[in-house]
Amino acid sequence: MPADLASGTDGGAMLVVHPHFHRRRTGVTAHTERIVTELARWMETRAVGGNLEADVPRIAWSELWRRIRQEPVVWHAHRNNELLAGLLLRLVGREVRLVYTRHGGQPPGHFTRFLTRFAEQLVTLNAQSAGWMGRPSQLVPHGVDLERFTPPVDRDAAWKALGLGGRRGVGVVGRVRPSKGQGDFVEALAPLLPGLPASEWTPVLVGLAKGRDTAWAEGLRAATGGRLVLAGEQRPVVPWYQGLSVLVNPTHFESFSMVMLEAMACGCCTVMSRLPHVPSFIEHGRTGFLFEPGNVAELRELLRELLHAPERARQVGLNAAEEARARFGVANEAQALARVYRSALGG
Repeated sequence: MPADLASGTDGGAMLVVHPHFHRRRTGVTAHTERIVTELARWMETRAVGGNLEADVPRIAWSELWRRIRQEPVVWHAHRNNELLAGLLLRLVGREVRLVYTRHGGQPPGHFTRFLTRFAEQLVTLNAQSAGWMGRPSQLVPHGVDLERFTPPVDRDAAWKALGLGGRRGVGVVGRVRPSKGQGDFVEALAPLLPGLPASEWTPVLVGLAKGRDTAWAEGLRAATGGRLVLAGEQRPVVPWYQGLSVLVNPTHFESFSMVMLEAMACGCCTVMSRLPHVPSFIEHGRTGFLFEPGNVAELRELLRELLHAPERARQVGLNAAEEARARFGVANEAQALARVYRSALGG
C-alpha cells in the first residue's frame, strides 16, 4: 500500500479501530478479522470487542480512551450499536471520525439511515445497497485472503480427507436456514440423485442450523433418502472449499457473498444465485454459473450438466481461481478503505 494512503491529512500516522460487539460469529465477524489483519500490515489498525480470533490485532479500551483525546482516530463501525458507540467516543475524542459499512442484504430501516447521517463516510458493498441508503457512499467490495484460500494440490484427495465417502462432493456452505436457499438446492438435486451413484457424488450442507431450522435441515436430509450429509458448522472452512467440486450458493438475498469469493479462490466451481451484484464477479459459463434466485428448475439443469461432466466443473473452478487472484484480493479492499479513512479525516 502506498505510504500516503496510510497517513493522516498532515502526513502523520492515524489509528483505525474496528469494533466487534456481536455475541456470535457471523460473516461480518470474518470480514472484520480479515480486513483488520490486512490493514495492520500497512497502517495502525486494531480491533476492539469480543468473539474474534486470538491473532487479530487489538487495542485495549484504556489505551483507546487515552488516544482519542490526543490524536486522529477513525472508528469503522459495521453495526448500528457500534456506530452509536462511535458517536459517544466522538463526544470525548478530539479527532474521532466515523466510518460505517452497510452489510445488510435488504433495505435498511429508518433508524439505520438516520444513524449513518452522523458518519463522515459511508461504505456500501454494491450499487443496490448504495441506492438504498439515500446518501452518497463509497463502493468498496470485500476481498478474499489469497494466502489462506488457495486451490488444493489434489481436489480428489482433499475430498477424501473429509471422510464423507464418494469420489466428489457437491454442497452448500453457510448458515442453514430457508432464506439461504438450502431448500432450493435439495429440491433441485433430489430428482438427480438416482442417476448419480453414491460412490461418485456426496451432497452436503456445511453450516450451523439452530432452533426450528434443525428439524427443517433433517427434513431436507430425508428428502434425499438420507444421502445428504449435515456436516454442521466447520472451522476451518478452507478444507471444505478445497474438497468440494461444486459449491452452490442458492441464497435468496445477500448484500455480498464471501462464500462465493472464497470458493472461487479455492478453485471450486461455484453455482450462484444471480443477485444484482453477482454478475460483476462471475462470468456465467467461464468462472462459474448463475441462476435466478428461487428458480429450482434452472438450478436443476445446471447441476444435471455439471454432475455428469465433472471435468467441466474442474476447468471452471480453475478459471475462477485465476480470476480471484487477479481481481478479488483483500489487498485491493484495504487500499480502497485507506482512501476512505483519509477522506474521513479531511484529506
